[in-house]
Amino acid sequence: MLRTVTCGALSLKNLGESVTLCGWVQKSRDLGGMTFIDIRDRYGITQLVFNMDDNRELCEAARSLGREFVIKTTGTVVERSNKNPKMFTGDIEIKVSALEVLNAAKLPPFMIDDETDGGDELRMKYRYLDLRRNPVRSNLVLRHKMAQSVRRYLDALDFIEVETPVLIKSTPEGARDFVVPSRMNAGEFYALPQSPQTFKQLLMVSGFDRYFQIVKCFRDEDLRADRQPEFTQIDCEMSFVEQEDILNTFEGLIRTLFKEVRDYDLPEVPRMQYADAMRLYGSDKPDTRFAMQFVELNDVAKGKGFPVFDNAELVVGINAKGAASYTRKQLDELTDFIKRPQIGATGLIYARHNDDDTIKSSVDKFFNEEDLKQWSKAFACEKGDLLLILAGSTDKVRKQLNELRLEMGNRLGLRDKNTFSALWVLDFPLLEWDEETERYHAMHHPFTSPKPEDIALLDTDPKNVRANAYDMVINGTEIGGGSIRIHDRTLQALMFKHLGFSTEEAQKQFGFLMDAFEYGAPPHGGIAFGFDRLTSIFAGLDSIRDVIAFPKNNSGRDVMIDSPSTIDDKQLKELKIKTDL
Repeated sequence: MLRTVTCGALSLKNLGESVTLCGWVQKSRDLGGMTFIDIRDRYGITQLVFNMDDNRELCEAARSLGREFVIKTTGTVVERSNKNPKMFTGDIEIKVSALEVLNAAKLPPFMIDDETDGGDELRMKYRYLDLRRNPVRSNLVLRHKMAQSVRRYLDALDFIEVETPVLIKSTPEGARDFVVPSRMNAGEFYALPQSPQTFKQLLMVSGFDRYFQIVKCFRDEDLRADRQPEFTQIDCEMSFVEQEDILNTFEGLIRTLFKEVRDYDLPEVPRMQYADAMRLYGSDKPDTRFAMQFVELNDVAKGKGFPVFDNAELVVGINAKGAASYTRKQLDELTDFIKRPQIGATGLIYARHNDDDTIKSSVDKFFNEEDLKQWSKAFACEKGDLLLILAGSTDKVRKQLNELRLEMGNRLGLRDKNTFSALWVLDFPLLEWDEETERYHAMHHPFTSPKPEDIALLDTDPKNVRANAYDMVINGTEIGGGSIRIHDRTLQALMFKHLGFSTEEAQKQFGFLMDAFEYGAPPHGGIAFGFDRLTSIFAGLDSIRDVIAFPKNNSGRDVMIDSPSTIDDKQLKELKIKTDL
């Protein structure tokens, strides 16, 4: 080894020791007769001291060092006169006796510091430099610790980690596939997996009753803060289980992760029906760090001559506690917020419960004081509370109010990133109607089992069939989802029929799985956690990009290596691909 110790390991107990360190020059300070250099590696920073009186040549060599030069230095550990309590190594410094430049460096395009002056695109282009910064590096260390904790937990429960194929078959369900042309099979294509779903079910048929994999998956979809074209899942499956077994096993995993990685005692995770989540929060992934549940007002607000309410399918609102002092300007900002095209509300009704116990609303000419008191009672209002109310068609207005609720949570400081609230959401609809294709699609995937008591409804009332499915939500983000699977060929064929597959199409796409079910498939179920999302929540980040070593930008591009890129005509010819682009 070129070094005897790392840059984050030394303290007063090492006084007098001769040590050799290697790392990058963080910064230098020339004080005339003395030169100080901070040397950095991934473990920390150590201060080096060069004295002109002791060794002029060595001191001048130190002065010639630039930022990010890679150096090797040997010296003696001495006590610092001006200690830095913010650093582990802040009590000592190295009195240097030898210095070697291992590699010079160009001036970096941005400061390699916790608070950098580099914008997102610049740092993405030079990601290898960005990874030297403490905040980014610490996120990847966190990711590593979480992965190791996952493996320890599951290994202790007899799960086996099995790698599944990356070149698989494209399927019409779900998001768009990334496709890979086959040179040896002209005109045919592989797809990159959106998940290892069918393979892990086949592993259950094979008798591997407890499987997991920390696996890379791919989806060709538009990007957001919590999406990347390639992402990582903690993918799991179990045989001979019911829903309760899955929930208990993987709630245990999440609570173990919080304890081992964050030293946070996550309480027992409550459960909520999908229908209740939509009714109370307007979302299947509600942020339960704060209350502000929806209150429906049809009984007390309709029939009073106010057309907006009278013509609405649903009148519903939230109680923003303590916000009655909001100014007209602040209320106009909220109105503009919900009128944005992404949300699409037409207006906002509000009412203040004042400190003198009077209630004033933006629609006082339609509602008298007694009417408004009924509103206040419905919301369990107290003095100082602000009621925010929307009206419209049920599904649309719930989604709009969900966005307003989250915005109020932000404005009132109720969404602390160091507070964690987890929730199981259960009993999703099995199917959802797609207006564009005019057919039902699987809400999760076509291998999800319906609730046994709802199977008969598939032919008569498909929209009310509940899935044997469950999601885990943390702080308003879905971090995991799964289901008990279909393990019977007849039921799987019935499911494909209701999804619009002909018998021939189902056999062509999924015949291998249905054939496998005829050779003794056990009851099984599983779950997959979004590892990037989970890590970003643990790190207190809004975006998953900074917990991925080499992420893509919002256009799906890797600006560092300039990918995707064109390929030459020779490769296209080998692949039998013609293009006019």
